[in-house]
Amino acid sequence: MNILLVNDDGIMAEGIHQLAGFLKKGFPEARLYVCAPDQQRSAAGHGITVRKPLYLQTFAFAQAQQAYTCSGTPADCVKAGLQVFKREGIHMDLVCSGINMGSNLGNDILYSGTVSAALEGIVCGVPSVAFSVCSHEPKHYEAFEPLIPSVCRCALAQGSTRWMFNVNVPDLPAKEICGMRFTKMGLREYDENFAFAQQEDGRYRYEYLGKERWMTGLPEDNDVRAFQENCISITPLQRDLTEHEIAAKAEEFNISWK
Repeated sequence: MNILLVNDDGIMAEGIHQLAGFLKKGFPEARLYVCAPDQQRSAAGHGITVRKPLYLQTFAFAQAQQAYTCSGTPADCVKAGLQVFKREGIHMDLVCSGINMGSNLGNDILYSGTVSAALEGIVCGVPSVAFSVCSHEPKHYEAFEPLIPSVCRCALAQGSTRWMFNVNVPDLPAKEICGMRFTKMGLREYDENFAFAQQEDGRYRYEYLGKERWMTGLPEDNDVRAFQENCISITPLQRDLTEHEIAAKAEEFNISWK
């Protein structure tokens, strides 16, 4: 089995090396391949690089058969990685993105490079999973050791390229995690602010600041509520953004173009 590892935190980030270790423990015979950003690319969303070249460079990644850094986005890493290794006769069975430093829940998913990399995997025809630990300075990874192989086996068994799993794990000792829930994408609210200061050249520098709000009244199958209640959240996400109920009754809207 061949597995492509990607992330958005960059190839030097701890999370992708933790991911490789847990995959090797869970799938001793698997061959791991890496194509990850050469620098931090958090919140890159599903952007890809056009009108300029991408640069790939070999990287010494201890647990991988081969590894490359990529000058582009997480989605670029998936596109480029799949194609580069395919040219060498290596076809991927699974794309694993993460382990991201910080949660990817609710509408944050729309900005997430980690989730977008996994979505790009299914767009390219490969079952995919995204993993995140719910802290930017995580201390606990032990729950991932049994979880990662289990989720990956499920993704492989389903073989779907229509949807992928988005997995978020509390940064807690395994014994303090309150359970696991299959969830739906919720809404995450922030107290948002743009701090700004005038520079010497007269331009204004803006810096986005946001602190998440504690949400109440959320349904039990909401991913943000699972996080707030110290549960592992597993959300199946699809690449089809169509609002099918609205599409089915579009004729009722009487929209005209002439």
